Amino acid sequence: MSFPLSSRTSDSSSLDAHGWDSGWAAAFEPYAAQGLVPGRVVRVDRGQCDVATAEGTVRADTAFVTPHDPLRVICTGDWAALDPAGAGDPRYVRACLPRRTAFARSTSSKRSEGQILAANVDHAVIAVSLAVELDLGRIERFLALAWESGAQPVVVLSKADLVPDPVGLSYLVEDVETVAPGVQVLPLSSATGEGLDVLSAVVAGGTTVLLGVSGAGKSTLANALVGEDVMSVQAARDVDGKGRHTTTTRNLFVLPGGGVLIDTPGLRGVGLWDAEAGVGQVFSEIEELARDCRFHDCAHEAEPGCAVTAAIEDGTLPERRLDSYRKLLRENQRIVAKTDARLRGEIRRDWKRTMTAGRAAVEFKRHGRLR
Repeated sequence: MSFPLSSRTSDSSSLDAHGWDSGWAAAFEPYAAQGLVPGRVVRVDRGQCDVATAEGTVRADTAFVTPHDPLRVICTGDWAALDPAGAGDPRYVRACLPRRTAFARSTSSKRSEGQILAANVDHAVIAVSLAVELDLGRIERFLALAWESGAQPVVVLSKADLVPDPVGLSYLVEDVETVAPGVQVLPLSSATGEGLDVLSAVVAGGTTVLLGVSGAGKSTLANALVGEDVMSVQAARDVDGKGRHTTTTRNLFVLPGGGVLIDTPGLRGVGLWDAEAGVGQVFSEIEELARDCRFHDCAHEAEPGCAVTAAIEDGTLPERRLDSYRKLLRENQRIVAKTDARLRGEIRRDWKRTMTAGRAAVEFKRHGRLR
């Protein structure tokens, strides 16, 4: 059986190398009193997981921590309490420590359940390939999920060697910076090493999750950060820059310069999951403008005294940003409404009021009065 790097280097066999600190030690005290031992989950598959412990990486069964809520299932990055050595084969994970942060998205199923992608993450590196045209809307979506998770996002523009013109590259960086307020945007080439030292310094402390669509160069970037070929790599298609899912599970690796990295499979769908605060963070300039609107419930459409539409008219706010903001808020509202009966009722009442107002407007236009 092949384990991630964490089981193959003497340095990374310690809990400290995997992010163990005094806070985790304090949270683990009740489990230590039960004779359990701590470890960090480095991989999960088929009801079992690989856990990095003080004695090395061990295989453990997750049967005792399989709740009905998909957001509470054991995940790569979790800190676990498991049976001590000699307790039997397989050993069992008995509990997970409360998460500090969690990166979640909605699934593509009709039930729109949440799916946890990584736990206890400090940085979320969003890889965006420069081999294809930038999709700013997708970047905004990733950023909303990253901010909502509690992690600090970083946008990496991978394959920067494909844009040899420095001026052209600077324009691409500027385009992304306009949709990523408060986020570092870093052009990087795994082929030439450009930007790799900067990113290595950023991720040296804490836990980093690597995110992006297939073909964004995540596996190549993971190999560069780890310092050896821990992930297989396949070439992206020239026609659209898309790649195959070379990463099929989420794996945690200890980085040689400090910190740990969680690599994830390429995400075809990036659905929001209760990410209203994250959306607000991504579109902070719109929410700041909205505070100056005449009406507190302004929809930023045709209301008098709307500071948002005024900013669009004078060119300080791109209309695309407002359209994207509305789209993500509507999507998030639909997701939340599926599990919140009160919110469903509010949405239904708002829809009825909108329909009534629309019919009244049509009636007035036709007859010059309301019947």
